Amino acid sequence: MAAFSDKINKSIKEAMIAKDKVRLATLRDIKSKLILEATSGNGSEVSDEIAIKICMKLYKQRKETHQLYIEQNREDLASEELAQASIIEEFLPKMLSEQEIQVEVSAAIKALNAGNMSDMGKVMGYLSTKLAGKADGKLISTLVRQGLSN
Repeated sequence: MAAFSDKINKSIKEAMIAKDKVRLATLRDIKSKLILEATSGNGSEVSDEIAIKICMKLYKQRKETHQLYIEQNREDLASEELAQASIIEEFLPKMLSEQEIQVEVSAAIKALNAGNMSDMGKVMGYLSTKLAGKADGKLISTLVRQGLSN
């Protein structure tokens, strides 16, 4: 098993010993998604890169659901989603700040000689690979759009 999966399994055991129900449920959800990916026919091993992508997706879902609950004045449910998001965040690589992403966007636009919005796909493809797991795609897209429209 990959190192990421081992880390999740170890954390599940620790959560069981500590009787931390929210942490345990969150970690089990991550593990179930990893097992689902492993048994989907792409081999029996889930690489750390794919595991991080799965966790990024789960993290994003929790943040979006948290926002929905806030809009619906359901603080009880919103706080649980936020707690789960923070647990998932522990397993993600450090995210780049908006300024760091802006530097990468500017460098990519210059390196690819991108000058207008028709180059958006080329720049996004390059940055999506380079910044995978380190930055939110929506933020990258917004910054690329701003960079190309200037």
